[in-house]
Amino acid sequence: MAEKRLSRRERERLRHRKEILEAALELFSEKGFHNVSMLEIAKKGEFATGTLYKFFQNKEDLYKALVLEQSDKFHNALVQAIEASDDEVEKLRNYVRTKGDVFRANVSMIRLYFAETRGASFNIMAGLDPEIRERYGRFLERLASVFASGMEKKRFQEIADPFHLATAIDSLTNAFLFLWLEAPDQHPYPDDPDIILNILFKGLLGR
Repeated sequence: MAEKRLSRRERERLRHRKEILEAALELFSEKGFHNVSMLEIAKKGEFATGTLYKFFQNKEDLYKALVLEQSDKFHNALVQAIEASDDEVEKLRNYVRTKGDVFRANVSMIRLYFAETRGASFNIMAGLDPEIRERYGRFLERLASVFASGMEKKRFQEIADPFHLATAIDSLTNAFLFLWLEAPDQHPYPDDPDIILNILFKGLLGR
């Protein structure tokens, strides 16, 4: 069955919603959640303030919609990255490379992510915690399965629990991204994923 074609009104509504979220993202990433009003978002998007309330109950509702949509986009890109190869090492390389590409292409969202999750308005995230944590947990389990598969095939040594390794590589990539965000010229995110992966693959101790 052919997919139902959206009416002009429905297409217009989706476009308006997208423009509102884009304006909100830019302002939130520049000023932080608490320092932005619905009036400012409306002015930025060139809408009447009442138009925003046709889409979102309040600023918190708008913020949560923004975070969930961006989370979906990031999650889907990373899942596709680790499913693009049958080789476990290549899966991890794809993950590191894609995470850098996705984050660098969405600087405003990443600035917002780091600002808010570091405590500026973490209480606003409370209502999102179950959904975000569930998605994040599911992805870590999927990433852990790459390490588990590599161990089963004797591709990797069994040096740690696969889930702990997944958490470690996720934290490493976040650390490199945060350095890049703060000083992109001084600390560029590596083009070669092995620069990050070798921290796990080779370690610090010589043999």
